[in-house]
Amino acid sequence: MDSLSKDWLTQGLIDFEYKKYVLLAYLQKVRESFGRVELYPFLSDLVFHYQNLKAVQENRTLLRDQFPRELSFEDFKKLILTYRQLVEDDSVMNELASIIEFAIPQIKESLDEGSLIYEYVESHCELAPVGVTPLYAHEGYLFVTQPPEDETSIYRYQLSIYEEQQEQLRSLNTRYIETAQKSPFEPYENLKISLTRRFSDLPNPAAYVVISRLRIPFTATLMPVAKRLLVKHLSAAA
Repeated sequence: MDSLSKDWLTQGLIDFEYKKYVLLAYLQKVRESFGRVELYPFLSDLVFHYQNLKAVQENRTLLRDQFPRELSFEDFKKLILTYRQLVEDDSVMNELASIIEFAIPQIKESLDEGSLIYEYVESHCELAPVGVTPLYAHEGYLFVTQPPEDETSIYRYQLSIYEEQQEQLRSLNTRYIETAQKSPFEPYENLKISLTRRFSDLPNPAAYVVISRLRIPFTATLMPVAKRLLVKHLSAAA
């Protein structure tokens, strides 16, 4: 099983053994992915499922709200689309409580494993500015490379800041430009100068390079780590 549905808890058969099978099959795929040092999308999915289960465990109303609903016949005749909850049975709720109690530590164990791998990878990555950084650094270029550093993936980035539930959140959007061949001894400033000449809409861009000391899967691990490093850096500098 390559993914776990967001509503896996209440989707389909509500049975402890069945849900246990579904969850363990998914976590087996997670472990296989982590064994290849491929963190995403599984790591972010685990965070979602863990937080969701903890919230549901602490609030039975959330659990009931996850169930599908059906049209009430009386309201259907009146052409009013109101819904009646399918589940009002305490035995079902108790079964779900048992599933949640089993699932939380299982997911937490995999989440901890992924977090350790992430921290290890991040500790072997270095972020540095390329050339002089302008005052406005929320838009610019991101260079990402790993051994043997004979090529560099180049992205254009833009940092967006928005508020959700009175909390300020940051989102980094990236757009792939190209992969440039580069000698390990050639300065990254040369790439920045070339981009400035080609793209006149950013005459004085910010530019950063993330260099990994490990050879790791690029899309599934290095790029997400590089983006998070850049967000942390820009947030600290703001």
